[in-house]
Amino acid sequence: MSAAPRTATAGEGARVLSVSGLEKRYGETVAVDGVSFEVGRNEIVGLLGPNGAGKTTTINMLLGVLEPSAGTIRIEGVDLAAERSRAVERTNFAAVYAPLPGNLTVAQNLRVFGLLYGVKRLSGRIDALLEQLDLRRFRDRRCGVLSSGEQTRVALAKAMLNDPQLLLLDEPTASLDPATARDVRGKIRACAAAGTGGVLWTSHNMYEVEEVCDRVLFLSRGRILLEGDPRTLPGEHGKGTLEELFITVAREPLALEGA
Repeated sequence: MSAAPRTATAGEGARVLSVSGLEKRYGETVAVDGVSFEVGRNEIVGLLGPNGAGKTTTINMLLGVLEPSAGTIRIEGVDLAAERSRAVERTNFAAVYAPLPGNLTVAQNLRVFGLLYGVKRLSGRIDALLEQLDLRRFRDRRCGVLSSGEQTRVALAKAMLNDPQLLLLDEPTASLDPATARDVRGKIRACAAAGTGGVLWTSHNMYEVEEVCDRVLFLSRGRILLEGDPRTLPGEHGKGTLEELFITVAREPLALEGA
């Protein structure tokens, strides 16, 4: 059952992330072209689009891995370019294509990353996350022998170690079976609702997006083409489902320009 969308209150304090005029160019190639958007507190925003639309490039700029060619990124009101360490200290990331070291146990991985993040009372934080994400029985098991779903939950625990205000999730449930994916989605929604942060989520699973996200941004050729509630946006553009709208964005973006 889809949850009702949440709307952040107005004002800078209501925004976890503010992106304005973000660009990334590689010579003559424009990967991200003037993107502007926000993520509010307790909000899950879907960043959608076909392969090559600019989603992962955008996330890498938000993480400070890539330097923007133009534009500004503010995390909790802090300019990423001017105060990188302060801006990213409350940010974290998880993706199915970025597994944790397989030769370390679950507890060892969480301890190493917790030390890197400077997490206070680390042992207690690890215990709480193992309980929250149903990982206690895997505490001393090497990550490399865990199932895909178990590894995804460990990666999520790593991403939540520093209690991030901005959680970036790039295809977090890709390759998971439906039951495991549903469980992971539920845990992420619960975490977003319980804290004061926000989530930016990329996915090609439109059923998942409709279930999880409060708002979606459709990227096409590096630009935001559409924005709105995933449950009502398809009908606003004459489509029956979010998947139909996604296919149109991927194949016929010009048909939606200015729509």
